Amino acid sequence: MIRFTWHRFRAQALVALGALAVLAVVLAITGIQLAHAYDDAVAACRLRGDCASERGNAFDFPPSGSELGLANTFNALVVAVPGLIGMFWGAPLIAREFETGSFRLAWTQGVTRTRWLAVKIGVAGVASMIAAGLLSLMVTWWSSPIAAAHGGRLLYFHNSGVAPVGYAAFAFALGAAAGLLIRRTLPAMAVTLAIFAAVTFAFPVWVRPHLLSSAQATVTLSPASINGFTTSPDGRTMSVQTTPPHIPGAWILSTQLTTPDGRPASALPDTAACGPNAPGNSCADYIEGLHLRQAVTYQPASRYWPLQWLETGIYFAVALALAGFCLWRIRPGRSAEPDIHRPRSSWPAPALERSP
Repeated sequence: MIRFTWHRFRAQALVALGALAVLAVVLAITGIQLAHAYDDAVAACRLRGDCASERGNAFDFPPSGSELGLANTFNALVVAVPGLIGMFWGAPLIAREFETGSFRLAWTQGVTRTRWLAVKIGVAGVASMIAAGLLSLMVTWWSSPIAAAHGGRLLYFHNSGVAPVGYAAFAFALGAAAGLLIRRTLPAMAVTLAIFAAVTFAFPVWVRPHLLSSAQATVTLSPASINGFTTSPDGRTMSVQTTPPHIPGAWILSTQLTTPDGRPASALPDTAACGPNAPGNSCADYIEGLHLRQAVTYQPASRYWPLQWLETGIYFAVALALAGFCLWRIRPGRSAEPDIHRPRSSWPAPALERSP
């Protein structure tokens, strides 16, 4: 059964392998150039003795925007590939069997339908995770200089580490479940893409920040941290727009402007000192006189791998649950399809044999 499944799936696997091989060549050529550019930038700032300050103010690397453009493309590819796997590998896995009627032949052989489905999910699911893992590994290596210079790995969490392997497992199992329930390939592909996209956008906002308890810090607000001011409609108060403090490699979750006694400071009581007609350094002196602070909630850089494993484990658990549902649903007596052991004359014609 494994050999039969591989023969049916090998064309898709070889296409994916070829695409990964081409991408590996592109990443190797451009990645070596990127690494040399990063080493040159670090060497230059070390000669000046100000590497720390440059990293604190968006380390000046790469020198041009072409590498950042490639990084955005590759990072988007790492996010998109699991969704494509769910659409083109997971959704048709079972739905096509129902559409063509070939499930009747498969389920009347010596292999039980549960084993038939388990082998299909196992072979294609493992291939999906391997493809996503190889892609993530290559892109993580390629973009490591950019991550080191622009905020650390937590800012590229979605596109690196082992998390994309979990995304691929979830997307594939989701597609298989959608195909089993909908039994039409194109609708199952659309549903798979919609659900996967919704989960991909919702998880980092509502789940990931709470996987581990966040750290907190309080720093004094300096004039350099102020981006601007917003005056209230009545012109009596002025809100401060601030830049989060620099914490190397941290994922900043939220910031709150507070007074020295810890109360929120949502607005400045005096707008004249920082207004458009304010003289000289009156605004900076006024801000320093208030002794305002920034309360920061963040995930430190050391949480990268714990968060990676936790998130991957959650996606794996959901994928296993979906695969288990498929195996339970496919058992005799659970499927809504007609009993395959009834006389052949009572079977409805396969989709490809029906008259228009």
